[in-house]
This record gives sequence, structure tokens and C-alpha cells, in this order.
Amino acid sequence: MNKLELLRGLIATKRDLVVAFSGGVDSGLLLSVAHDVLGDNLLAVMIVTELVPGRELTHAKEVLSCSGVRYRLVRVSMLDDEDFVMNTRRRCYHCKIRFCAVLKQIATEEGITTVAEGVTASDYGEYRPGIAAAREFGIWHPLAEAGITKPEVRLMAKELGLPFWNKPSNACLATRIAYGERITMEKLRMIESAEDVISELGFSQLRVRMHCDGIARIELASEELAGLFNLKLLDCSRISTQLKKLGFRYITLDLDGYRTGSMDMAERRRKDMG
Repeated sequence: MNKLELLRGLIATKRDLVVAFSGGVDSGLLLSVAHDVLGDNLLAVMIVTELVPGRELTHAKEVLSCSGVRYRLVRVSMLDDEDFVMNTRRRCYHCKIRFCAVLKQIATEEGITTVAEGVTASDYGEYRPGIAAAREFGIWHPLAEAGITKPEVRLMAKELGLPFWNKPSNACLATRIAYGERITMEKLRMIESAEDVISELGFSQLRVRMHCDGIARIELASEELAGLFNLKLLDCSRISTQLKKLGFRYITLDLDGYRTGSMDMAERRRKDMG
């Protein structure tokens, strides 16, 4: 049995399901397969916060509208949670605790027995404090249980003809802020606007990381880095000028390129040196 069939079989053991939908490829694949298996016994729930970039929310709504799946959008503010805005390495744990409570409440209201999210086998190999919170609430991870990795998610989504199979990965805006730097609405909007500036110039897989002293550290996918040095293609000063207008003081390019969890890597190196 291949992993996709295994996933279908696991989902078929449930009589109904809430799927936490983030707008990404992982939860999108889970949602699509679960809908094929469970039909109207499936409910998608997307939690909308200040941490979701506007462009991501627009995309997510389009996917949900075209999917034929029953869904609910629930608005939650994370900026009133002091444990979260302090931005320690446990930040994601505090956020997920809040999300899980909302998801379980909705499941109870709908009379649904199981809540699932699109955590993959690859996620277990990374620093993911949110997974611990999910375990505490009994959130199910069928992709991980089927042994499906992130690259396999994209391959399956492509094979199934899902239009978002090659969508660039994304994460909440808080992941762009260095640990210890307090999370505020102003900082979140600065980061979102900075990424919009760069995205509009044709770059797709990117992050703008915010550090102390007003530093913006730009990460681009390795295959896109060359574009930033091609002055015929791109006026680099445009990025610097516009990001400084947003409130950043120094604009830097990370020569290691884009990678997930780079803030966690930096924190581990700091501790190792200390």
C-alpha cells in the first residue's frame, strides 16, 4: 500500500473530521483527501489572526471557496496574550494552545469527534513546540502517521492535480521576529509590507526577518538569489529605499538564502557559543 492509500485508509476510520486549514500545501492536501473520503462529514476551520499575511488569507479563501468543503473562518487575536507577545522560544506553544482550544470547541459545537492538522513526518525532525501543544489537546496528525514527508506532500498534491501543489511555503509573521523582541502590530505590518515589496518584484520564496536595531535580513530561495544582483533586472536600491520608508534602518541580504527555522538555528548557535 502506498502512502496516499494509507492516508485515505486512516481517514476512513473516522466518521467525521475537523481539519485545521492554514492555506498551505500540507493542510491543503489533507483537506482534499479528507473531503474525497468523508464528503460532507468534513469541516475545514481556518483561524485568522494578525499573524496571517493578507496575501495568504486571500489565497486560502480562494482555495476554500473552490473546494466544495464546508468551512468556517474564525478570528482570534494573539496580541492580547502576554505569553505569546513576549516572544520566547515557547512562542509557538502558547499560540498553538490557543488555536487547539478554539478547534476543539468548534468540534464540540458541531458534534465532530476528531480534529486533524497537516503536520508531516518532516515536522517531527524540526523544533516545533506547537506539536507538544497539539498532543496535549489530542489533535490528530494523519500525514505524519502515514509517514508522509513535506516533499511527498507536494508530489501527491501534484499527482492529484491540486493547483497549489507548488505554492511557496509560508509561516506566520511572528516567525520573522527575533526571539526576545516583543511582538507588536506595528512590527507585523512592517514585515508584511516589506515582503509585499519584494514579492511584487518577482521573487516568490522569501522571508524578511526582523532583528534588533531596525535590521531587516532578507532571505531568498537559492535559485532566486542571482536575481538580486542582476541590476538590469532589478534596481536593488528600490528595495532599500522602500523598506527604510517602512521603518527599517538597515537592509541586509542573507547569503545563505531562504531556509525554514533560521531564527531557531541562530538561537541554537548563540546558546552553543555561550
